[in-house]
Amino acid sequence: MITNIQSIGFTASEALTSFINEKTERLGQFLESIISSEVSLSLDNAVSGENKVCNIRLVIPGNDLLASAQCKSFEEATTKASDA
Repeated sequence: MITNIQSIGFTASEALTSFINEKTERLGQFLESIISSEVSLSLDNAVSGENKVCNIRLVIPGNDLLASAQCKSFEEATTKASDA
């Protein structure tokens, strides 16, 4: 499965991109028809500390699946979005 990672407004570290790749590869165990995944990382202008947003879009035949999460870290947001 191909994973495209887009970080909006910053450059994602190598550790973060490898963590995201690991999480998205695990999704292939649950649904074999996944063609690719598109991950979008951004910072929200929230007053609270939970300003990291992760959107995961799974490209599958038919309708695509989209999950989003907002947390204190990108790793936590990625985990919650992939679990959803």
